Amino acid sequence: MRPLGIEGAWVDSPQVFTDRRGRFHEWFRADRFHGPTGHPLRLEQANCSRSGRGVLRGIHYAAVPPGQGKYVTCVSGAVLDVVVDIRTGSPTFGAWEAVRLDDREHRAVYLSEGLGHAFMALEEDSLVVYLCSEGYAPHREFGIHPLDPELGIAWPDDIVPELSDKDASAPTLAEARLRGLLPTHEECLAHRRRLRSATRGEACVSS
Repeated sequence: MRPLGIEGAWVDSPQVFTDRRGRFHEWFRADRFHGPTGHPLRLEQANCSRSGRGVLRGIHYAAVPPGQGKYVTCVSGAVLDVVVDIRTGSPTFGAWEAVRLDDREHRAVYLSEGLGHAFMALEEDSLVVYLCSEGYAPHREFGIHPLDPELGIAWPDDIVPELSDKDASAPTLAEARLRGLLPTHEECLAHRRRLRSATRGEACVSS
């Protein structure tokens, strides 16, 4: 896994094996994940979404702690996947990074707890699956408007975005900050330290 420019986010580019029968790849490996992040992936929920071209989902995040880490890939079609740093006090607060996920390169993105996540379908019938460290809890779920001009995410110019009513009415990053809805960078770092400490404790017990 290669770290992205936003601390706490990585992209995984697996080796894809192709022959006359088709293709094969490992879209998740615990050892490949554990090394860079320092902890195993806690799996509480797996989601699957199918979207038409132009459908824009996000920016979504969950309150920290415990937040919701996500390991995301596109198994059919293509999406522009975007990680947004919404952690107040972070040196990259307000920054975003985009990765194309598709059914050819089979990349996956992991974003740790406290980061914002959004994606736009670039092709019809794009199928995205993601593993989540925590289950869905409505009272802890929040959103930022994906077309917030202050964020300035470079969504494709040739695609008209289609948003849900909920995402279209989400606050801007500045509004969410004023309302105290954003996680802090220190909260997120502390949460990840707890995850790593728990992993070391389990290792000591097992040995």
